[in-house]
Amino acid sequence: MCRWIAYSGTPILLSQVLFRPEHSLIDQSLHSRLGVETTNGDGFGIGWYPGDTDTDTPAVLRDVGPAWNNRNLLEVAHHVRSGLFFAHIRASTGTAVQQTNCHPFRSGRWMWMHNGMISEFSRLRRDLALAVDPALYAGIEGSTDSELMFFLALTFGLTDDPPGAVARMAGLVETTGQAYGVPHPLQMTVAVTDGVRVWAFRYSSEGRSRSLYYSTRVETLRALHPDASFLRDVSDDTRLVVSEPLGTLPGAWNEVPESSHGIIQPGGDELHAFRPVPPGGPRPN
Repeated sequence: MCRWIAYSGTPILLSQVLFRPEHSLIDQSLHSRLGVETTNGDGFGIGWYPGDTDTDTPAVLRDVGPAWNNRNLLEVAHHVRSGLFFAHIRASTGTAVQQTNCHPFRSGRWMWMHNGMISEFSRLRRDLALAVDPALYAGIEGSTDSELMFFLALTFGLTDDPPGAVARMAGLVETTGQAYGVPHPLQMTVAVTDGVRVWAFRYSSEGRSRSLYYSTRVETLRALHPDASFLRDVSDDTRLVVSEPLGTLPGAWNEVPESSHGIIQPGGDELHAFRPVPPGGPRPN
């Protein structure tokens, strides 16, 4: 599968998250502890919002090589500072290793990344692709299930109601899979952002989803670890959502509950249950 990180909070150099932690994303690309594969070397990507420019669209850097030895990634990470960024390392589930298949995916100001798979995607692909809004379809550049999931969510109103759109996307995938006799069509942890808020989803048809964690509130960590100097440099609203904990600091990481989604946003984070909505079903509460 894959590993990913979503960061929101005090603007920092990307290297502080991607390279410096004990079990950083770069370390996970070689030594994943909780993923299906130990090595995630089928490409990588980072996406960030500059914050000091007139554009509200994210910058994206993607490549097909492994993250652990990419000099461009090292250079960018040590010179780019951002308060909201995504990073992803890929382990292909069958689609080609090519730049357009690397995450995160972008549409306007929105970014999306995914760990998991649509089971028997080659059989389901045509039916799912036909459900994408024709006005959006030309924006699909690659061949992954992950990017198609993104464009289905856009079709179902991602820009207005991210949880509802992702629920309808998941419902369509499950309904289509079941029509083809696929017992557990969907496995996903997903992060999506509009540059202000971050939504993170953990769900699978079989109820055994891939790992996902979120960081404990900074003020709580300061009380637990008053000697941890790096905690003094970030704001109280700084958060990370990660496929695997980045270190072993006691109390720092919390597992995202099965079949749930969370929102990181100004004014307070939220955690809710998540369930797919089949085609024609009512909008989720």
